[in-house]
Amino acid sequence: MNETDIPLDRHLMLIVNPVSGRRQSARLLTELVRILMDGGYQVTTFITAKRGDATRFAAQYGAQFDRIVSVGGDGTFSEVVAGVVSAGLHVPVGMIPTGSTDDFAACHGIASDPLEAARGLVAGTPRPLDVGMLDGRSFCYIAAFGAFSWLSYTTPQPLKNALGHSAYILDGIRELPRIRAEHLRVTAGQRCIEGNFIFSAVCNTSSVAGTFSLPKDEVCTSDGLFEILLIYEPVTLLELQAEITALRTQKYDSPLIEFFRAPGLTVETDGAMEWSLDGEKADGGRLVRFENLKRRLTLIC
Repeated sequence: MNETDIPLDRHLMLIVNPVSGRRQSARLLTELVRILMDGGYQVTTFITAKRGDATRFAAQYGAQFDRIVSVGGDGTFSEVVAGVVSAGLHVPVGMIPTGSTDDFAACHGIASDPLEAARGLVAGTPRPLDVGMLDGRSFCYIAAFGAFSWLSYTTPQPLKNALGHSAYILDGIRELPRIRAEHLRVTAGQRCIEGNFIFSAVCNTSSVAGTFSLPKDEVCTSDGLFEILLIYEPVTLLELQAEITALRTQKYDSPLIEFFRAPGLTVETDGAMEWSLDGEKADGGRLVRFENLKRRLTLIC
């Protein structure tokens, strides 16, 4: 088929973070656009320069397109989702991963190779996807606090670019003295749990914080339910080792861990604390509310 014969009858918005991961987005941009054009898309490219640009682009211009695709890491895709949700759009979204860990892509079977992911988008089928909300702020796969939850936004980008997932582990070891427990009261329906926790995650993914995993065959990202994981403060080194073993082996029936599912919940704390929404820092008050927007998005992959 000649180039003039390609029916570019669908309009695709490509939002590119040029500094994500090992800067693959910028290097591969021409090839990515060619793959998408060969698939019948007329591509309009938007390049981000700072945090929040992807959200603004998606909200302001997304209604003009048939698809919105992010090229970047989990944070870039999360920003795109925030723009789609805040603007009340229902345009299908996609992701071409070029980040350091790309937990979201791994959970949804999106190829880690950007060119292969672009080909997958062309041939992909739509599937529904839940969106989480924390006090009106969206997240597409995890809201967390505590041990290792801050690493996505405190690990320096050059270190991420150079070492990928290993950078999070190295930075995590350096920051271990920072880990401290928070007293929480978690209410979900008739369930109420109170105690001191070193980690809490409200998830819609099988990969948690790039550090450990939930049972993939038990996680459905379109059922309207969060997977909620709470890890108690260990009193002894033996308890800490038991928690690590339970997480590595996915044995979440440990008395040191709470694991359950719910469509929504509230979390009360003794004082305001920071959360990580899809790896980005977010401030929270003493009482925060989580809501699951069942099948709010359509994901192409």
